[in-house]
Amino acid sequence: MTLAKNRICLWFDTEAEAAARFYARVFPDSTVTAVHRAPADLPSGKAGDVLTVEFSVAGLPCIGLNGGPAFRPNEAFSFQITTEDQEETDRYWSAITGNGGRESACGWCKDRWGVSWQITPRVLTEALAAGGDEARRAFAAMMTMHKIDVAAISAARRG
Repeated sequence: MTLAKNRICLWFDTEAEAAARFYARVFPDSTVTAVHRAPADLPSGKAGDVLTVEFSVAGLPCIGLNGGPAFRPNEAFSFQITTEDQEETDRYWSAITGNGGRESACGWCKDRWGVSWQITPRVLTEALAAGGDEARRAFAAMMTMHKIDVAAISAARRG
């Protein structure tokens, strides 16, 4: 196995493996490739505890570090997952929020480990990229939503 030269490192208290396995079940092109255990006791754990987990999320290489409670995820980092339709949007949203996560605004939600996700239908990004009145209408519609409603964004694009 070749390690990626650059990976996203996510800090967890103790549940990096559970998070990585959840992501691998939910998102296509996601896998857990290795679990490494601590060779000795450390401040936040014991020898033999899971220390790091190598995984990918939708093709993006990541490593999860069980570093203890010193740091918590926040919205300064998020995964943005592009969806093609309402069914895919609903599936990811439900998986994340239904597994102990919580909803936020404008297509954002957090998983049970505090990692932020943007579940973003392609129709929204295309509308915003179009600029002008179409973008303004789509943006105004998005600002009223938690989970993005594909039909409402499409209608806003048309005016």
